[in-house]
Amino acid sequence: MASAENLQDEMYRDAVSAHGPALDRLARAYEADSEDRRDLLQEIHLALWRSFRTFNARCSIRTWVYRVAHNAAASHVERSSRLKSKRLVSLEEVEEQGSIATKVDTGDSVERIQILEQLFALIQRLNPLDRQVILLYLEGLDAAAIGEVTGISSGYTATKIHRIKAILTDRFREGGNDDKR
Repeated sequence: MASAENLQDEMYRDAVSAHGPALDRLARAYEADSEDRRDLLQEIHLALWRSFRTFNARCSIRTWVYRVAHNAAASHVERSSRLKSKRLVSLEEVEEQGSIATKVDTGDSVERIQILEQLFALIQRLNPLDRQVILLYLEGLDAAAIGEVTGISSGYTATKIHRIKAILTDRFREGGNDDKR
C-alpha cells in the first residue's frame, strides 16, 4: 500500500502529465514577464502538489487542478500588484478606455504571434475573476465547469463569458494599445 506522500506525488505527476500545457498557458496569460512567469509556474506547481494532501475527490481532477492553479495565479497577481503598484482594471474600465486602431494581417506567422501577444496583453489587464473565467473558457471548459472552479453560478458565468468576449473583441479591433490607466 502506498504511503500518503507517495499517493500525493503520484496524483501530482498524473495531473501535470494531463494538464501541464494548460498550466503553462495559464501562467503565460497571467504573467507577461518571462522571469515572473517562471516564478508563477513554480508557485502553481507547488500549490498543486501541496493540494493533493487534502484532495477528497468531490470534484474532478481537472476541476481541482484549474481551481488550485487559478487561485495560485490570482494570489501571485495580487502580491505582484501590491509590490509593483500595478492597477488591475474591471471589465467596465476596459470597456471605457480608448485606444489607437491598428490593422493586423493574420497571414504571416510573425503577425500571428503578435496577435497572440496582443490578446494575452488584453487578458492580462482584466481583473482576476474575469481573467480566470476567460482563460478557463479558452481551455474549453463550459459555463457549468467554470462555475464549479470559480464558485459563481453557471448562468452568471455564461453572461460574463459573453461580456468578456465582446469587450476583448472590441479592444482587439481597436488595436489593444491600452496604455491609459
